[in-house]
Formats: sequence, structure tokens, C-alpha cells
Amino acid sequence: MVNTEKSKTKNKTKRIAKKTKKNLVIVESPSKAKTIEKYLGSTYKVIASLGHIRDLPKSTLGVDLENDYAPKYINIRGKGETIKGLRQAAKNAKKVFLASDPDREGEAIAWHLQHVLKLDESEVHRVVFNEITKDKVKDAFKSPRLINHDLVDAQQARRILDRLVGYSISPLLWKTVKRGLSAGRVQSVALGLIIEREKEIQSFEPEEYWTIDGLFKKGRSKIKAAFWGLDEKKHSLQDNADVQEVLQRVDKQKPFIVEKINAKERKRSPQKPFTTSTMQQTANTQLNFRTRKTMMAAQQLYEGINLGRGVGHVGLITYMRTDSTRISSVAKHDAAQFIHNTWGEEYSQHKIVKETVAEGVQDAHEAVRPTDVTRTPDSIKDKLSPDQFKLYSLIWSRFVASQMTPEVLDTMAVSIEQNGVIFRANGSKTKFPGFTKAYPAAKEKDNVLPNLNVGDEINLENTSADQHFTQPPARYSEAALIKALEENGVGRPSTYAPTLDTIQRRNYVRIDAKKFVPTELGEVVQTIVGEYFPDVVNMKFTAQIEHELDEVETGNKNWVPVIDAFFKPFSKEIENAEKTLEKVVMHDELAGTNCEVCGAPMLIKMGRYGKFLACARFPDCRHTETIVKEIGLECPKCHKGQIIERKTKKQRTFYGCSRYPDCDFVSWEKPTSKTLADGTTPKVDNVVD
Repeated sequence: MVNTEKSKTKNKTKRIAKKTKKNLVIVESPSKAKTIEKYLGSTYKVIASLGHIRDLPKSTLGVDLENDYAPKYINIRGKGETIKGLRQAAKNAKKVFLASDPDREGEAIAWHLQHVLKLDESEVHRVVFNEITKDKVKDAFKSPRLINHDLVDAQQARRILDRLVGYSISPLLWKTVKRGLSAGRVQSVALGLIIEREKEIQSFEPEEYWTIDGLFKKGRSKIKAAFWGLDEKKHSLQDNADVQEVLQRVDKQKPFIVEKINAKERKRSPQKPFTTSTMQQTANTQLNFRTRKTMMAAQQLYEGINLGRGVGHVGLITYMRTDSTRISSVAKHDAAQFIHNTWGEEYSQHKIVKETVAEGVQDAHEAVRPTDVTRTPDSIKDKLSPDQFKLYSLIWSRFVASQMTPEVLDTMAVSIEQNGVIFRANGSKTKFPGFTKAYPAAKEKDNVLPNLNVGDEINLENTSADQHFTQPPARYSEAALIKALEENGVGRPSTYAPTLDTIQRRNYVRIDAKKFVPTELGEVVQTIVGEYFPDVVNMKFTAQIEHELDEVETGNKNWVPVIDAFFKPFSKEIENAEKTLEKVVMHDELAGTNCEVCGAPMLIKMGRYGKFLACARFPDCRHTETIVKEIGLECPKCHKGQIIERKTKKQRTFYGCSRYPDCDFVSWEKPTSKTLADGTTPKVDNVVD
């Protein structure tokens, strides 16, 4: 009798314990965990894995070349306590859900978690959502799914391919050039683009050409026009003789006649909402954000920001790693409603549908957009950091503008003629602002011409002729390089930031005026890789590999044959390089000065933060000096030192007095004699970077 009572009590305790168990949700970051836990309520516990918990080992190749390139995963060093905590939480959970990001990387993290936590592969554990909002998160947990092994294979194939390339070529570079170097698929193509552009610049031969601008007057109105041609034909000005020929035909005593007016209406359509790469490019050009800063701020906006009482943590944008410009029907409907209410019906592309807009299955490939269009940047400015606010404003404006009607311009092209000499003037005026109401940065400036009619006489006040020379192609900025990689099908949204970071950390490139310039080391490495491993630096080949890896993601290809087709010829190239590649001697450049300690010559060397001077007798003499680059201006504060160019630890250029710390003048902007004289070069108290 007593045993029966004990058994009933024990079973009752188990039932109560089972009822009180919580569902466990695992995400990558604590910030994301905090946001999601608020939406799911008290029956869920949300914890973070802090990114990947398993990976290939750092000390060895970690790929079984004799067994279909099977990866040899290990638990990441330093993640022991995290894994222990995850296992304990999973053991005590009612059910485990894996809610890592909705992409290949996120799917791989979920797969690794399933393995480490020994979850049943036949059970549905995987939950994905493209935006971290209450409705989307709750809907996602209504329809969990199995791990998508096509996505896992796609991530795994890229990881293994990059490991095979990096761990095969890097040791050769260490042995023949210097330690710490690396090579990779996307990295080598990016570096190759930078070097090829530099070669184009070096071999460029400028060509002379001239322009003639004329200032005309009709009544009180003045019109600026540019020389176009002679005798109804477009005419180029190659030299000053051509200019004089034109000017000699102009009779300054006679008026010019308005020969032709072409007035029409022009429409400018808005750009599509952001993909990852277009967001990175626009943030670079408009906000001066480096790619890494853009992705860091975007990650924070996606994972959730605390908006205060009544709202709490909420994800402000959809998932920021995407190459799609698709917008869900619900988001379109909400945008149309917001635009209609804010600016009027004539500004909205879409008619408002009164009934509830049906939403299809989840799609992890929407464009980057705000999760709630009514949450304007200004309404939450005080809750965001300056970087978060700038990027959110950009994303919000671009999305809203993409759902608005075109800007309408009245344009006018006027041809003015005298003695066969033709000048042309172009003007425009905004007739209807359209999408620029939400996206002022995209608005064209008005250039209004006075009212003119064919046959009107206008007087030439003066002309100015200017000599010009054609310019070489510009070096790549971060935005331009990302655009070039994307246009050529090289890399994917998640690879651009780490790729650009790597080539800078390896000192393969330096930044000059926000543009990439290859270093001698970068050119040496690229020459070796290009000579011995031509496919690695071949843009078309790399793009083809990317396409085949995308086929793996869609389930149309098996990843092993894709790797095999690359690695078999590549392994032969490795064998050849190991036999024939000789030591590369990089000679240090003489600085032209002697060491002030021992009198030996000083050499120009490349260090972690750029070039510096070091004694030729190193390591016997360890004297070093920074390289001082004067810009030829006296310090405006102390009038004793010279303004010199300096670098922060993050390689950002600033300008300061050569007498620092005795004189503390510093400026982010490059001073000129004019800006120093009129005070438009501001002094800053500290340079913190």
C-alpha cells in the first residue's frame, strides 16, 4: 500500500515536471535571443550559441581527401562552456527549436547544433523568419521544418573549397615570400581587379581636349551654355588652335539666335530596395561607411533594438544578407497605406487593398527593408546610435521611395547659333517630386532656363576656354569593388566584408583617398598565384564555381563532384609549385638617411600599419622612425611646425602639426592655404579611431 502511494506520488511529480518544462530556442546572439524571448512568452527559453560551435580545425587541413572530401569537424576551442550549457538546457527542455539565421550559414549552425545536442534528425526543429517581429516570429513557430541539407551542403562545400585553396597555397607563400600570407578564391579575384586597374592607370596616356563655355544674356536673365559644334555638326576641340578657329567665327557685335528648343517631360523612376551589396555600396558612397561598419550596424538593426517602454526589443529591418529585391505583398500594402496617408494617393505606386492581404509561404530572400514602415527614422532617433540611425534612415528611405511614383521633370534643351557656331544649354525643373519626397538624396537639382522662343535674339557677354586632359580610370573604392565583384558573379553578399578586410589586413592593399592601391607585397602574391594557379585568379572560372555551388543549394547538384572537378587539376598545380617555386627576395628600399643611433642606412619597411623606417642592422640595432609626409603648409596654431599627414591605428588619414605633442593641432580634412586662411578646415581636439 505504501509502495503504491509512493509510485503515484513519483508519477505525479514527473507529470508536473514535464508540464513545467519550457521549450528551448537556440539562436546565434544574445541580442537576438532577448528580442525573440519577449515575443514567445514564459513557456519558452531562448539562449545563444554565440555563432558556430563546430568548424574545421585550424591546425590541419581537416578534409579527408581519400573519402569524398569528408570534413573533420571539431568543437571550436573556447566554446566548451557554451556547449556544456546548451546540452544541459536541451536535456531539461520540453522541445528544442533551432532558430539561427535564414541563410546557408544559419542552416549549417542549426545542423551542427543538432549534431552536438544529439537531436533526432527526423523531428522538426528548424525555425526561420526573415524579420524579427512579433507576428513573424510567432508564425514561424507554428510551422517548424526539418534541416534543409541542400543549404547545409552548399555552405559546407564553400567552406571545404576555401579550406583546400587557402591551406594549399598559403604554406607556399609562407615558404617563398613571408609568413602570415594567404590566398583565396574571392580574395584573389578582388586583389586581381585592384592590380589590373592600377596597371591601366600607370599605362594610361592622357589626351588633350578643350571646352568653351559661354555666358549669354536675355533681358535680366543669364544663360550658361557650352560650345557644341559647327555648321550643324558636333565638333570636338583637340587643341587651342581649334578653339581660336571657333572664336574667330563669333562676331561679338551680333546677337546669337535661338535656333532650336526641345522641351519635354522626363520621368525618373525610383531604384529598387536594397540588396546586401547595394546597401553596402550606397552606405559607402553616401554615409562614408566601410563595409564592415555597414554590416555591423545592419546586424544590430535586424537582431533588435530596445525602443523603450511599451515596445521593448524589436527587429527594425529584415534579414540583411540577401541578393533579392522582392517585397512581400503585406509590406507593399503597408507601404502604400503609409504613403497615401503621409503624402497623398498620387505618390503611391500601388492601390490600397481593403481586405487582408494574403501572405504565402516564408521566403528568406526579401530585400532589405524596415519591418514596420510607420516606424520612421525620426520617431526612434533617440533610441539608436548615430551609425544605426544613419543606416536605418537610408534603408527606410530607399524602401519607401521604391514603392512611390516617379519624379517628373520638365526639361529644355536649347541650341543657340551665330555664323554656324552652335552653343547648347540644358535646363530642368521639378514638376512633381514623386519618390524624392521620401528620398531627398536622389533628387536632381533644378536648373531653370528663362522663357525662350525659337528666333529670340540673345547676347553673348563673354566666353571662357579651358584646357583638359582625359583622366585614367579611377581606382576602386569599396563600393566600386563590391559592384564589380557582384556584376561578375564573384562572391556572395556575406563574403564581401570579410574579403575586403582580409586583403587590407594582409597588407596586399592600402587605402589612399578612400581608394584601394595595391602594395608591392600584394603584387608579388598575385603574380605567384596567377602564374601557378591560374583558375584561382580567373574571374570567369570563379563565377562558374559560384554558380555551381548555388546549384548545390537548390538541390540540382551534388557538392562532391563540384569539389572534385576543381581539386583534381588544382592538386597537380600544387605539386608543380612545390617543386619549381623559388624563394622571392623582396628588397627593402633605401630611405636616403642614416640611423641616428648607429649610423647605418635606414630602410623603408612595410609593417602592420603601413610603411616605416628601420635600421639596416636589425636585429643588432632596433631603431625605427615613422615616415613623415609634409604637405607644404605651416601649422596655423603654433606657426613653427609643418602640417604632416598621419595615420590612426585603423589606417584613417588625418593631419597634424609636426611639433606634436608641443602643438596639438589636428584635422580630419586635408588643409589648404585657402581653408586655413578662411577657417573652413576645423581643428579637432582628439583623433580617436
